[in-house]
Amino acid sequence: MQIAIVLYPGFTALDFIGPYEVLRWLPDAEVRFLWHEPGPITADSGVLVIGATHSFGETPSPDVILIPGGMTTMEHARDERLLDWVRSAHETATWTTSVCSGSVILAAAGLLKGKRATSHWAALTALKALGVTPVKDERVVHEGDIVTSAGVSAGIDLALWLAGQIGGEDRAKVIQLSIEYDPQPPFDSGHMSKASATTKASATALMAKDLANPTQLKATASLLWTGALEAARSRGKRKRGRVASAR
Repeated sequence: MQIAIVLYPGFTALDFIGPYEVLRWLPDAEVRFLWHEPGPITADSGVLVIGATHSFGETPSPDVILIPGGMTTMEHARDERLLDWVRSAHETATWTTSVCSGSVILAAAGLLKGKRATSHWAALTALKALGVTPVKDERVVHEGDIVTSAGVSAGIDLALWLAGQIGGEDRAKVIQLSIEYDPQPPFDSGHMSKASATTKASATALMAKDLANPTQLKATASLLWTGALEAARSRGKRKRGRVASAR
């Protein structure tokens, strides 16, 4: 079973490391880290570097696709080479999945049109602009052969759910115990519905330091504009269709 994890410059490390530590324990799992070309890819921290092991061209039809999020997701959601690969690979994949803002890339590829999906709370607006029904109160959202998860740490939940589907519930439980995944956080601020107003504001400000650079702001604006334009054109087509049918 071939598992393709997409890495792009600016990915968030836990988005893919968590799922990787789960999925690599599945029977006959072959994990590949993908990008345009094999080589070093730097995380959004600017410090951690992970090697892409294979290119998109070398991996045309994986069984499982996983796309992590990161501070540069909006920029890469306009990468046509990446989007073309996602569309093509999805056609034969058993599961297409995303963690955090990685769902924006799935949406940009057209795979989530009219579907329910989740993401990091900061990216839910982008999903809506791309014609997706955003889900803010579910950690893992399953829509047919597409599975999306909420922000960062939720990737472990997604991967365990996926492990249960692929390897069976017993295998998934063994993996869970092996990695000792038994969350007991010292604080209860892990969801927007639980965090205080001060915590929400501070978290937004913390993330803004990485998101509010000219490249990412331009990419976000372009992506949202594209979504709004497509929505307007779709409404126009529907309106013309109703007028024509009424004649």
